[in-house]
Amino acid sequence: MRHATIIAGLLSLSLAAAPIVGCASGGGAKTARVNQTLDDATVQTRVKTAILNDPQVGGDQIDVTSVNGVVTLSGVIKSADHEKRAVDLARKIGGVKDVKTSLKVQGSF
Repeated sequence: MRHATIIAGLLSLSLAAAPIVGCASGGGAKTARVNQTLDDATVQTRVKTAILNDPQVGGDQIDVTSVNGVVTLSGVIKSADHEKRAVDLARKIGGVKDVKTSLKVQGSF
């Protein structure tokens, strides 16, 4: 009787573990894409917040995107100094691997 109880317990344990093992190995690539999307959204939000809260460049029209940790700044700024400041702010944010800019100085285009 005792052996039957042990065997039943082991069988229950193995059946319960099967779906966990399947989940852990099945969606790796999809999970990585979801995590990267969340990371990019977080990086994008943090960079945009840093720019908006900065007294020097906060009033400029700067758009921020992030793909795989590479941040792109675009829009219209008031001076070349503002571009440098925005890039510096973006580089200080954790998760930013590189910063690209297509910012245009107001009145120069």
